[in-house]
Amino acid sequence: MYMVESKEGAIACMLFALFFLGTWPALLTLLERRGRLPQHTYLDYSITNFLAALIIALTLGEIGESSYDHPNFRQQLYQDNWPSVMYAMAGGIVLSLGNLSTQYAFAFVGLSVTEVITASITVVIGSTVNYFLDDKINRAEVLFPGVACFLIAVCLGSAVHSSNAADNKEKLQSLPADAVKGLKTTDVPSFSGKDLESSDYLSQKAKAGTANYLVELENRRSIKVFGKSTLIGLSLTFFAGACFSLFSPAFNLATNDQWHTLKEGVPHLAVYTAFFYFSVSCFVLGVTLNIIFLYQPILNLPKTTFKAYLNDWNGRGWAFLAGFLCGFGNGLQFMGGQAAGYAAADAVQALPLVSTFWAILLFGEYRRSSKKTYSLLVSMLVMFAVAVVVLMASAGHRKESRVAKSIEQ
Repeated sequence: MYMVESKEGAIACMLFALFFLGTWPALLTLLERRGRLPQHTYLDYSITNFLAALIIALTLGEIGESSYDHPNFRQQLYQDNWPSVMYAMAGGIVLSLGNLSTQYAFAFVGLSVTEVITASITVVIGSTVNYFLDDKINRAEVLFPGVACFLIAVCLGSAVHSSNAADNKEKLQSLPADAVKGLKTTDVPSFSGKDLESSDYLSQKAKAGTANYLVELENRRSIKVFGKSTLIGLSLTFFAGACFSLFSPAFNLATNDQWHTLKEGVPHLAVYTAFFYFSVSCFVLGVTLNIIFLYQPILNLPKTTFKAYLNDWNGRGWAFLAGFLCGFGNGLQFMGGQAAGYAAADAVQALPLVSTFWAILLFGEYRRSSKKTYSLLVSMLVMFAVAVVVLMASAGHRKESRVAKSIEQ
């Protein structure tokens, strides 16, 4: 099977993963803001997210000859490696919980701030754990200053959200009370794929960042946020960050067996096999919870049915694309982490740099905000960029003796 072995190859994987992982949340946010129910979107996303892992396993995981000691993907499915499989599936479960939480947090806190906070928590906790799991192959004098920069970015991200929320409140106060009270709260507008791709549809009657724009957005979106406490969004965001901080260490344990849970002579799980099991648990949990949410929705969303989901083709292609991007992005992150250390691979958590670009371009976030908000936003992004550069600079190379079996596979 094909394995990434060089530091340069690992960094290339991280850069592609950074773009993919920073783009798929923007697609889910786009659909929610166009009125599609998040339960429908996440079910579509889950299908292609799993398919991406299966495609990777059946291609890169099947290259070359195999034996018991050097198995390919399909042969590893029949080996006695269940302790490692359990670690991989545990990682998939926490990732699924984190992704579900962020889908709702995007509506309350905004795409860019949600990504900054969750990514920073992931790096602060996850990179520290991975550093010790990987026998300290990353340069500590470089890695931990980068982690500190991510921690500062978290504080700045919270400040950006607080300042932007205050700006929006001030804008809404300029409208007549009836204009805000008259918002629709139950009707979910529909749209067609042609509408979504139309430039006329994407351009709003009200200018982005104005009070009228905020009211139009609230009427159109599926998750209503006016009148709800911002603590809901921040709570979901911090919970998602805690979940995200655990999935990479769990995957690390699955592929490298640092706690020696495998029987003597059983090969370590290859990245592709571990990613397959990881994605299976992610898929099962995501589909199960969202089918429940169809009939027992949260956050005052309207009830729907599985039949209604099957018949809802509005925006389905975008949801499928989001699943593929996330699946291939996660796979590339793990491929880079196996070669250069999972702590360094957490540099892909720079995805808010990509997400913020999409948030400003597609959703008009932060337009017509105060100078204070702009200053905090720029400071947050600069700190994030510095953190990413420093974290990538800490990349090491996994010792041959540690993963000899995996590389030979």
